[in-house]
Amino acid sequence: MDEAGRGRKFCAYIDGASRGNPGEAGAGIVIINSHDEVMREDARYLGLATNNVAEYSGLILALEHLVEMEAEEITIFSDSQLLANQLNRLYRVSDEKLKELFHKAIELMKQFQQVSVYHIPREQNMRADRLANLAIDRMSKPIG
Repeated sequence: MDEAGRGRKFCAYIDGASRGNPGEAGAGIVIINSHDEVMREDARYLGLATNNVAEYSGLILALEHLVEMEAEEITIFSDSQLLANQLNRLYRVSDEKLKELFHKAIELMKQFQQVSVYHIPREQNMRADRLANLAIDRMSKPIG
């Protein structure tokens, strides 16, 4: 357990959004500890990207936070069936850009004792979805 007595198990809800696919994109994450307390939230604007690149960017963002938090056991929840099935080795990764992001994610995952990845319905991922869209909204508003 850490100094706050909250352990080293975390869940991360991740999402990516792209308006136009490819289009303006964002990633959103919510990290929750084993006591269902929100430990971190993040929303990042990604520029122009596809939805799948945005989903992987959300995953990598969450993994980087979890490494920084010295997590040991993590559970990733995503509403991207493609991402979940690729990470669970049920689907192969054929797109070159996704291969690069997939390998970066796998390298980050090696830093944890245990990693589980689950596909969940979009309705169970609304908070991360809202953050991904908020990132786009913040960056795409006209100035003035």
